[in-house]
Amino acid sequence: MRVIVALGGNAVLKRGQSPDADGQIANVRTAVKTLARLAREHELVITHGNGPQVGMLALQSAADPGLTRPYPFDTLGAQTQGMIGYWMQQALQNALPGRQVLAMVTQTLVSAVDPAFEHPTKFVGQVYEQEEAGKLAAEYGWTIRPDGPHWRRVVPSPTPRRIVETRLIRKMIREGVVVVCAGGGGIPVVRDERGRLSGVEAVVDKDLTAAMLAEALECDAFLSLTDVPRVMRGYGTPQQSEIGHTTPHELRALDFPAGSMGPKVEAACRFVETTGDMAAIGKLDDAERILGGSAGTIVTPNGRWPLTSTL
Repeated sequence: MRVIVALGGNAVLKRGQSPDADGQIANVRTAVKTLARLAREHELVITHGNGPQVGMLALQSAADPGLTRPYPFDTLGAQTQGMIGYWMQQALQNALPGRQVLAMVTQTLVSAVDPAFEHPTKFVGQVYEQEEAGKLAAEYGWTIRPDGPHWRRVVPSPTPRRIVETRLIRKMIREGVVVVCAGGGGIPVVRDERGRLSGVEAVVDKDLTAAMLAEALECDAFLSLTDVPRVMRGYGTPQQSEIGHTTPHELRALDFPAGSMGPKVEAACRFVETTGDMAAIGKLDDAERILGGSAGTIVTPNGRWPLTSTL
């Protein structure tokens, strides 16, 4: 099968963990143990989150007295793609001797008039207590919103329309290469009336980008892998329960938090509705069992996996 994995940012930098490089590299190596097993059996494309890293670099950039203005978010996205992509490429090469691995810095085309630019919703960076978040917002002009019991910075998150380098990614897959790309949702860019690209201040949701790319690459399965075993119905209530096999129709009838599980569910539904193939949300460690149908929340047109006809 051709499989695309959207790896949660917490697989690289866990909440509450020191952002030192050594710890993040160790986390990547742990994640790659599972990813390498998938790569031995399937054609594999890997995307990854970058929210904690891009938020941290944005804070450092804003506080740097040597800069006349902070680095824009498209540039920070490129920096984190290169950094995390390098860690993943090297770890995969070490885990898959003789296999070619390529980490690509990719651009994601968005619309310059996307309403998301007027309504920031994408969480980036670290979590703060309300008082500290308010001080940072006042000092740097941030928009902040509650994220569970804490507060975080939010930035515009326009809808992804296409990965500019899609044809090149497809070529690499045909050559048997494991491709790491679209990190953090890709570098957000717009195209002007003369066809030229330029970056914009935004962060594209990685799951929505991965679902779009999975469709363009004709993937058989789209896996959004995080630190929770399954999507929860009624999360945080006495009636909460795990969702195993389900359909887009059933998921769309439920409410999920916009800043966390919501985009994952939306991405899974879009992929299944468009392609008729399988999407799933679950723990990284369960990836092989998810593909086998015994773990995770598995989304298919008829709620069955492996797919079977209902005719």
